[in-house]
Amino acid sequence: MKDINILAIETSCDETSVAVVRNGKEVLSNIVSSQIDTHKQFGGVVPEIASRQHIEVIIQIVEEALEEAEVILDEIDAICVTQGPGLIGSLLVGVNVAKTLSYTLDKPLIGAHHIAGHIYASNIDNNISYPSLALVVSGGHTELVYLKDVLDFEIIGSTHDDAVGEAYDKVARQLNLEYPGGPKVDKLAKFGEDKYKFPRAMIDSDDYNFSFSGMKSAVINFVHNAKQRGDKIVFADLACSFQTAVVDVLITKTRKAIENFDVKQLILAGGVAGNSELRLQVLKLEKELGVEVLIPKMSYCSDNAAMIGAVGYYYYKYKLFADPLTLNARSTLDLEEVRK
Repeated sequence: MKDINILAIETSCDETSVAVVRNGKEVLSNIVSSQIDTHKQFGGVVPEIASRQHIEVIIQIVEEALEEAEVILDEIDAICVTQGPGLIGSLLVGVNVAKTLSYTLDKPLIGAHHIAGHIYASNIDNNISYPSLALVVSGGHTELVYLKDVLDFEIIGSTHDDAVGEAYDKVARQLNLEYPGGPKVDKLAKFGEDKYKFPRAMIDSDDYNFSFSGMKSAVINFVHNAKQRGDKIVFADLACSFQTAVVDVLITKTRKAIENFDVKQLILAGGVAGNSELRLQVLKLEKELGVEVLIPKMSYCSDNAAMIGAVGYYYYKYKLFADPLTLNARSTLDLEEVRK
């Protein structure tokens, strides 16, 4: 059987990434150019700056990915790019480069869903079995996704307001931590205790949905009131209390979904999948409920093109190709639209 080489491009936010992935499994290269140092001075991603920086580096990143993979363009079978969701300016950079390569090289073009990529990142070093459940946690997404079969997604729960990663970044500002705040809150929490009891919104609801806006606001109001009174705040304890509350909600909802759906595996996906406490509690679910847990290695948790190449292989297998003349970036894109 012929090997399938996918040239994958990911520019949905503030990482410019290009990878060459063979057969959805073998990552021949995965180059990531981060913009963290640029955006941390603003406390978050500035969309216009992000798209400009993508433009500045993307051609170089494509060349580096091909060189590291020791593959030439003629050996590429398809071009796969993140079509959405994400920042529209950033997405457009990757999409237009992919369209140009596809048209000039006469190679199939694949417009992939960003979250599908995060989920299939677990398939690089493991094998997803169906049906499975994915807990997707990132700066823009918090969802429970039921995978009926290959590329067959059903969102059974999502956040009503803030995504969990967004809540982490906003709480980090209250702790005077630099962007990106999530990993820094996680690190600080290791030195604290759960002394401040924050609310766990919707934890007892009958559905699988989430809400983190109230939890975030509770932390902000707590800090504000403590400063007004002149009370001392132990930031490590506050970080620990916030993280404990967040993980408690995520795990409770996930446990409920596993108990009510016939699943063989639990997949942890997205940037917040790198959170140490969440990983620990998910692995406890594996022992408690007897469901296999798949967690990507850390380099595949944050935005990267290898995950796009991994899912792109299945788009290619089922001939889910796009027209290089009409494919457009989409800032919002329904995961359930993806069907083999």
